[in-house]
Amino acid sequence: MGSGEGPSLALLEESGTFVYVRKRYKTYIESVPGPFLAVLCITCVASFLLMATDGHAQTIAREQLVPILGITMEREPIGTVVYVALSFQKRNDRTGLMVNFRSKPGRFSRMAQTSIEQAILRAAYSMHLSPDSWTVMLTVPHEGLTIYGESLSAMVGLTVMAMANGKAIAADRVMTGTVTPDGRIGPVGSVPLKVIAAREAHLRRVLVPSEQDPADSDWRTPFLMHISPVDSVNEAYTALTEPLPTRPTSGLTFTQP
Repeated sequence: MGSGEGPSLALLEESGTFVYVRKRYKTYIESVPGPFLAVLCITCVASFLLMATDGHAQTIAREQLVPILGITMEREPIGTVVYVALSFQKRNDRTGLMVNFRSKPGRFSRMAQTSIEQAILRAAYSMHLSPDSWTVMLTVPHEGLTIYGESLSAMVGLTVMAMANGKAIAADRVMTGTVTPDGRIGPVGSVPLKVIAAREAHLRRVLVPSEQDPADSDWRTPFLMHISPVDSVNEAYTALTEPLPTRPTSGLTFTQP
């Protein structure tokens, strides 16, 4: 994270070794300077389906704004919600997954890109889907904003799974977490701050990893929020796409095991 990169959103800051999965798909990235104007919170998610027919084959494309939970990179960070634009296309060929990261208006850090790529592949494997004909395009629609970290990856990966299945995630759903190689939802930090940000953005149901980050300690669910601890990709997918229960959970206390 260099000071010349402009303002940043930390979705999860941690050190570690990352395995770059490059086989059979491509990644595009450019460096983009630019002033920071604002972090916009869009309070709705739009989704649409386009179909283009060429001869006997069809190419299916879908687009959606995906809510992302994060924290600001300040001395006293606060939770925030930003939206990233996700475009999904199912091609006629099967030459491999392609994940493209737009460099404007904002951008994704290399760690964020790697975690997203891995989450898509791991989620597809867990759900017995083949990503070989998929093209995914991601854009940060906020001028000069850089998104760092891993905790957005499960939300992006599960949104791609829903789009591949012809489904849409409801506008009031969001999750934070990573996807592990064995298809589980990995822990992330600052969950209490992210939950507060979700409430302020009118997101009613928040999925969090069953395994807590020890630094988060105990915390209480805000009133009228539905918090769903999830352990696996399939459990998270069901929670994101199923109808919301009529009576949300309130006052639930999370404690350390």
